[in-house]
Amino acid sequence: MTNNGRLKPILDVNEKPKLALWITLSLQHLFAMFGATVLVPILTGLPASVALATSGIGTLTYIIITRGKIPAYLGSSFAFITPIIVLSTSHNVQTAMLGAFLASLVYGFVALFIAKFGVNWLLKLLPPVVVGPIIVVIGLGLSPTAVDMAMNKTVNGVKEYSLENFLVALSTLAVTIICCVAFKGFAKQIPVLLGIVFGYIIACIAGIVDFTPVIEAAWFKVPEFIIPFVTYKPEWNVAALAMVPIAIVTINEHIGHQMVLSEVVGKNFIKDPGLHRSILADGIAMMFASLLGGPPSTTYGENIGVLAITRIFSVFVLAGAAVFALALSFIGKFSALISTIPNPVMGGVSILLFGIIASSGLRMLVDEKVDLSINRNLVISSVIIVLGVGGAMLKFESINFELPAMALAAISGVLLNAFLPKEVK
Repeated sequence: MTNNGRLKPILDVNEKPKLALWITLSLQHLFAMFGATVLVPILTGLPASVALATSGIGTLTYIIITRGKIPAYLGSSFAFITPIIVLSTSHNVQTAMLGAFLASLVYGFVALFIAKFGVNWLLKLLPPVVVGPIIVVIGLGLSPTAVDMAMNKTVNGVKEYSLENFLVALSTLAVTIICCVAFKGFAKQIPVLLGIVFGYIIACIAGIVDFTPVIEAAWFKVPEFIIPFVTYKPEWNVAALAMVPIAIVTINEHIGHQMVLSEVVGKNFIKDPGLHRSILADGIAMMFASLLGGPPSTTYGENIGVLAITRIFSVFVLAGAAVFALALSFIGKFSALISTIPNPVMGGVSILLFGIIASSGLRMLVDEKVDLSINRNLVISSVIIVLGVGGAMLKFESINFELPAMALAAISGVLLNAFLPKEVK
């Protein structure tokens, strides 16, 4: 035990394990992040190999910028799934990457303001009564996608109900739930990965897995990066601004992660290396992802859970996980194997995962004791949820700009919180 009552870490932040142990622990940590990291590109239509590569590059960048003081792994952000799908469908994937790049700039500006003025202004701008409902919207907004993947199949370009697919999805969901509530230790922290693995086995038994891509794939293959001025000529598109408001949610999430991580590790990361530095590192990792065609990256709650259970706080282990993620992205057969995961398997996992996201928003409201009997709080949360879940959008055809529901809900919440008068119960 340490002086403050915490269990001593098995490996502290700057401790370096021996080679064999380093490989084992690094792979263990990668497995914890793997399921959610590859789920985002599968849902958004981006290459999973690129997501793995940008996840590894982003994590290494984060560790370098934070001076090796914060043990964190950066994976694909769920908050940006809907905007990426909307922009990729209504415009193209390059517009979505431009939006991610602009969102990363927000991180840079926020980091500068925090370094200059502290963090209180941001917490006032984004109180729990705003952030909680936005998180609810993110989870519920993704729920139709999860159900569609679980329940339907495409035949000749037309979606139709499939009982076989739905049974596979429900079986996958059941396994994932069992992992969440019945397992202990490290296994409890990787329900998504275990759910995908067992769901994949069930899908193989059901005969809905096509191994042709794996057989035909080369062992070594460079990920399908989408690089400006290399694979495409970047052009300004005002629609990309629609992704910028989502950054206010992920930045707030980042602050929460840093507070919890500080408590788990027993070091004040808010002060050293500083919140401004960690937010800047997160933003630069997101910028690299946008320049390579990967989904925006973010710090993961799963990462904190694994650290708390294993008490392996070494940044060398996290860096190792990043290196292995980067290496796996260049193995063609591995990337092809990921692409063969059937939709009902991912849909079954997503039903629980997206529900947990929505529930975490409700949990924030409860934990922060947001009083919904106060009309001001009730109005803010109600408007955010209905605009976001209802699919409201602000569209200006003259300039080809469309503000999707999630972004509109986030902006509305911030404005209502800023201008509605304070109310005393």
